[in-house]
Amino acid sequence: MTADIAPFYAIEISRLAHALKDQGRSIIHMEFGQPSTGAPKAAIEAAHRILDSDGMGYWESTPLKARLAKHYLGSYGVSVDPERFILTCGASPALVLALSAGFKPGARIALARPGYVAYRNVLKALNMVPIEIPCGPEVRFQLTAEALSTLDPAPDGVIIASPANPTGTVIAPDELKAIAEVCRSRGIRILSDEIYHGLTYEAPARSLLEHAPDAWVVSSFSKYFSMVGWRLGWCLAPESHVAAARAYVGNLFLTAPSLSQHAGLIALDSRAELDGHVQTYRRNRRLLLDALPQLGLSRIAPPDGAFYIYADIGHLTDDSLSFCKALLNDTGVCTAPGIDFDPVEGHRFIRFSFAVSADEVEDAITRLVPWFKAKSP
Repeated sequence: MTADIAPFYAIEISRLAHALKDQGRSIIHMEFGQPSTGAPKAAIEAAHRILDSDGMGYWESTPLKARLAKHYLGSYGVSVDPERFILTCGASPALVLALSAGFKPGARIALARPGYVAYRNVLKALNMVPIEIPCGPEVRFQLTAEALSTLDPAPDGVIIASPANPTGTVIAPDELKAIAEVCRSRGIRILSDEIYHGLTYEAPARSLLEHAPDAWVVSSFSKYFSMVGWRLGWCLAPESHVAAARAYVGNLFLTAPSLSQHAGLIALDSRAELDGHVQTYRRNRRLLLDALPQLGLSRIAPPDGAFYIYADIGHLTDDSLSFCKALLNDTGVCTAPGIDFDPVEGHRFIRFSFAVSADEVEDAITRLVPWFKAKSP
């Protein structure tokens, strides 16, 4: 039976944006969480050296897995066996891997609504059942231990994301602990998407592993490490499922790109340069937050991390997809419609990504202010 998978509408919007660019239009891409910066300089230099000296092939880097284990110990105080790290072609395959190896078809998996579009659609593609829990501003658009404790029957698993996409909200450490306790008592297996770790603007994000050592964790080098096109991520499997996960990854994906693994090892020690990128995002965040009153947008999620602002535009439209298309056509600013992240309430939301350059954010604001004012009732 073929699963009914909804499109990723931001990709559709992006195609329109590129078509307009081909026509000579000036386009500002705020539709994807894609850093405007490139890989760390030292990682690129290492890649050049490897290209000249290594024929490469199917390979999993033992030094990279060991360095990731060191990263978890230093960042979260969690000791992890390096063999639990399974290197993947980005976080998307890591998500597929974790769900495939960790759950059976028909499994019921809880997740927040709004949430990343691929959670819902990958679950459907794998013949699992997404149990979407509406999470509004009263809970900062995040899952809570209380919500998970009241689900009847208890789901087989739950996907947690902190910082979250599309909202950028972070789950407080005490709440993370409470979620882990509820899941432990109810037999709910946790899959924690930690791809936006390193991109926070107050306190650092904490890992679910601090409270749930048997959680699945997925992450990648795409966001904080600014290596989107290198397609390198990891799935951290529970000890009880490492063998199963390795069997799945070998058959479904083989290995992550060898060149990217060499570069990723160097990127992990390029923190000074990467933290400079975070300062750019911090400035971009402030520029957009300061501009929102001029746009008439007052109902937003608090962007604690990642590089998104998820704004309620219900006073302007009940069709966020058409709204984003009109915004793009009129101003050249490309954004993501809320229906990607929330099929129920997302028709009245829009997501801005501020992962672009500071100059582009300033240019975007100049274009957006008069357009939104003209649309205001």
